[in-house]
Amino acid sequence: MKLPCCAAIMLCCLAGIGAASAQDLHKDFPRDRELLLDAAPMRPSKRVPSLTLAADGRATFDLWCRSIAGRIEPAADGSLTVTAETPDLAQAPLPEMQGPGQCSDQRQQADITLLAALTQSNRWEATGEGVALTGGPQPLRFRPATN
Repeated sequence: MKLPCCAAIMLCCLAGIGAASAQDLHKDFPRDRELLLDAAPMRPSKRVPSLTLAADGRATFDLWCRSIAGRIEPAADGSLTVTAETPDLAQAPLPEMQGPGQCSDQRQQADITLLAALTQSNRWEATGEGVALTGGPQPLRFRPATN
C-alpha cells in the first residue's frame, strides 16, 4: 500500500518540477526568432520593424529603413540593457535595395525615434510568445513573425 502512495507523491513532485520549468521557459526572452513590432506598416512599403536576438546576446534591429546590429541583455528579474553598434543613425548607410520613397524623411525620423525607444528601454516582460519593452520613452510590443 505504501508504493501507490509514494508513486502518487513522486508524480505530484515531478509535475510540479515540470510546471516550474515550463514557467521558467515562458519567462525567457524570445531568442533566435524574428519579433515584429506591433505597428502598422508605413506606406508605400510593407516593412514593419523587427528585432532578432541570438543566443549569445547579439541582436539585429530592422528599423523602418535601416538595419543595424546591437546587443540585448535581458535579465531574469525583468531588467534589460539594449545597445546599438550605430547609435547615431545619421552615420548609418541607407539600404541599397529600397525603392523610391521607401526611406522618406518621415521614415528616417521614425528610425531615430524607434532606436531611441529601444535603447532607452530598461524593462521587459513576456507577452504570450512575444515581448514588451518598457521603461523608455514609449512602450514597445513585439510579436513573433508568422512568415
